[in-house]
Amino acid sequence: MWFRKDKIPRAPRDPKTTSSLGEGLFLKCEGCREALYLKEVERNFRVCPKCGFHFRLPAAERLRLLLGDAGGQPLFGDVRPTDPLKFKDSKRYRDRLKESEAKTGRPDAILTAKGTIEDVPAIVAILDYAFMGGSMGSVVGEVLTRAAEQALAERVPLVIVTASGGARMQEGILSLMQMGKVSAALARLGAARVPYVAVLTDPTTGGVTASFAMLGDVTLAEPKALIGFAGPRVIEQTIRQTLPEGFQRSEFLQEHGFVDIVVQRAEMRATVARVLRLLQTA
Repeated sequence: MWFRKDKIPRAPRDPKTTSSLGEGLFLKCEGCREALYLKEVERNFRVCPKCGFHFRLPAAERLRLLLGDAGGQPLFGDVRPTDPLKFKDSKRYRDRLKESEAKTGRPDAILTAKGTIEDVPAIVAILDYAFMGGSMGSVVGEVLTRAAEQALAERVPLVIVTASGGARMQEGILSLMQMGKVSAALARLGAARVPYVAVLTDPTTGGVTASFAMLGDVTLAEPKALIGFAGPRVIEQTIRQTLPEGFQRSEFLQEHGFVDIVVQRAEMRATVARVLRLLQTA
């Protein structure tokens, strides 16, 4: 019968990444709802060619977008997470880590490399939303701190691309401590006048927003990216008011001074390089 449920369970899909309409050939745009040829979207940096909607970009593709096809020289890939609290909710934390590593091919939610953005040497760190929602645990904090320290030692700019649900609850206070740890490392970078550029993508929330994501010398963001601490629904329930249209999106934050430039993905590499050149001569 037409209303009978499928007996075979289907794996959940991230609607921001793909809404497949058939064997990996097409996907549905979450902006204009049009059916799009997948290869055409990929050629367009995973941006809808009809309405400009920005699909979430995997961390490895983001790295190639900024540093070129070679992807730069990998850094700090040997830093691995532990389970200090022996945490368990519906599943053991150690099992979640194993599943995420098998899914993404990396030990935690960050990818870091040294290379050149156009002709500008830089260290680039990218949060991987596919690894437990890009959550910030001890490894993310340690790698970002090491990246800032190496940028300081070599006096090369640091670029951090964010995509995160915030602090990782499975590590408790150890996760929250990373906010101060990374912020202190960035303060030392700023005191030495070594440029740090933050690139905010969808979504950037929680403790990441409340710390290093908002500390850039220049803050860039992709169009319509969700950026904030708590989600809009929680805020509305707390203040008992209807939020303005576009609240917590890139364009709204640019209008209110939290974001400097909203940049189309196809223009991101050239824009970051231009900003770094200006900061280095300031």
